[in-house]
Formats: sequence, C-alpha cells, structure tokens
Amino acid sequence: MNLLCLLSLIALFAPALSQSQSSAKPAPRTLPLECPSTDCPLLTGAPETAGLRSGYVRLKPGESVGWHTTAHNEETLVILHGKGELLIEGSSALAIAERMAAYVPPATRHNVTASGSEVLEYVYVVAPAGAQTTSAK
Repeated sequence: MNLLCLLSLIALFAPALSQSQSSAKPAPRTLPLECPSTDCPLLTGAPETAGLRSGYVRLKPGESVGWHTTAHNEETLVILHGKGELLIEGSSALAIAERMAAYVPPATRHNVTASGSEVLEYVYVVAPAGAQTTSAK
C-alpha cells in the first residue's frame, strides 16, 4: 500500500464531506507516513480539511488502540502491514491484514489489536456521517 493509494481513499471520502465553515479552502497536500509512537495524526480536521481526520497507527504484537466509539463519524482502516483483529462490541472479531480495508459505521464501539508476529500498521480515515454526497465530474 503506498501513499497514492491512501490519497485515493481520502479523495473517495472528500465528496461526502460538508463544506468547511471557514472562508479558507483546504489545500491539497501529501503526507509522509512516519510515526515514532503508536498513533500519529495525519489530518486533523478543519481548517486543514473540510471535516475529515486521519492518522497512522503502529501496534506491536499484542498491543491494541483501546476501546473507543466512532460517535457521529464513520471510519475506514487501510491496513498497510501486519495482521490484527477489528473488535466490534457485541459482534465477532474481524480479521484484518495488509492490503485490506475495513469500515466501521457511526456509533460503533470498537478496538483494533495486533494479533500477528509483526507490527500492525494502518491508516485510519474518519469523516462525519450523514454528509450529503455529490458526484465528482
């Protein structure tokens, strides 16, 4: 998985986002996938974006991000390296591995755990749910 694939995924979400409340229009950009800790923000929302947030996560074998909820957002995980489990409260665990994407709907309590023998690396993309979609032409 390379940065071009990640940016394509972000572009997929962009039409679904509402317009930024500020007068400044978000600018296109590229972002290095470097993370010296467990969870490193990439895009942090307005005014940097129209509402989308993303980050890069590196989990050592056995580590997890901890239980959290998507609240009024939806989330996509793009698995870059390793294997893990997407745990959804009240459901069976979903296996995740490199070259996969996983979707977490709004109001879903979930956790991600590295279950393989290597570091699990992924990018998460979070966007406000219920935004109007427009077709890009």
